[in-house]
Amino acid sequence: MKKTSIVSIGNELISGQTLDTNAAYLSQNLLFLGIPTVSFHTVGDESSAIVRALDLATADADIVIATGGLGPTDDDLTRQAFADFLEAGLVLHEDLLHQIAEFFSHRQLQMPLINRIQAYIPLGSDAIANTLGTAPGIMARKQGKLLFALPGVPSEMKQMFQESVIPQLHQFAMKQAVVVKKLKCFGAGESAIADMLGLMMQRGRNPLVNCTVDFGVVTFSIVASADNFAAAEEMAQQDERTLRDILGNLVYGTGEQTLAQVVGEELARQGKTLAVAESCTGGTLAKLLTDVPGASKYFTSGWVTYNNHAKITQLGVDAGLIQKHGAVSEQVAEAMSRGARANAQTDFAVAITGIAGPTGGTEQKPVGLVYISVDYNRGTDTQRFIFSHDRAFIRLRTAQTALNMLRLKLRV
Repeated sequence: MKKTSIVSIGNELISGQTLDTNAAYLSQNLLFLGIPTVSFHTVGDESSAIVRALDLATADADIVIATGGLGPTDDDLTRQAFADFLEAGLVLHEDLLHQIAEFFSHRQLQMPLINRIQAYIPLGSDAIANTLGTAPGIMARKQGKLLFALPGVPSEMKQMFQESVIPQLHQFAMKQAVVVKKLKCFGAGESAIADMLGLMMQRGRNPLVNCTVDFGVVTFSIVASADNFAAAEEMAQQDERTLRDILGNLVYGTGEQTLAQVVGEELARQGKTLAVAESCTGGTLAKLLTDVPGASKYFTSGWVTYNNHAKITQLGVDAGLIQKHGAVSEQVAEAMSRGARANAQTDFAVAITGIAGPTGGTEQKPVGLVYISVDYNRGTDTQRFIFSHDRAFIRLRTAQTALNMLRLKLRV
């Protein structure tokens, strides 16, 4: 099976000033093409470091894709590093020089002399057209390995990858097929789910089952490899069925679906409406819901009742409940959800109250303590949770948990 290594180039990447979204984009798209990525290398704008990275990458994989460092300034050294790695000189391509000049002329600008360097390509390599910018890419071969250099600007890189690189990859790796399916889960920790799956997550297995976790969402990637697409698809489908049987209601969706999308689709399908009342999450739940296009079909309104006065005046929470039990309590959460549903006249209401921190906690009510309440025509379900980590994590994890509680109610 052909494999890829990705080399990301730029001082801004290793300093942390710029997030490397190019590597993630390439890795994901390569996997869907049936060409998995086996390594990443990130280096600064130094020719010798880039050459070392190319050495490591070609030792790892059959295909190397480098991004960044093809600009016209002195710190853009990918062009020269490729030439050094290939043991070839740089050669001026007059047709590329003309295209670059035309790029500026079309915008009624004079081409700076410095951009002339972008028309130089290592001897024996091919240029990759760039219709969005001035930096042509590079395609080369060495010892049976296929190498590409693409600009670091994401829009340019993506278009060149789609238009020019993918056709080359199809020719280079046409005899392999990889099918990837994703299952999204919520409601149990990674280790608990791993115990449930047992040997299905064993390394070296085909299909390979990978697991990632993000704010409580556990994503399983089923990666099936075979000689043809039909065989790989059947293997992946079989594993998906097995995982669904084992995990049951923990599975909420597939692909890139979010909890908010799944909940919204089910509310719309059932013709139900929803309101929310939030305290410690400060509107996070409402944002997740309304991030989904078409949310107005089911989401009617929300309250951020951050202090006690707002809870009393906006939601009708009894002041005596707050005085007796505190704002962060099961009783107040329940009163908030009932008040929100009554005021909004919706089918469902979700309320949240808690302590997001980093201050405000006590021994009896620590930072991370949260109560979530769902009120609907079958009653009110209020649950207590304690989440760890920082303020941002607690707020988002709380909102995700609230969505999952609602999801399970909608399934009944």
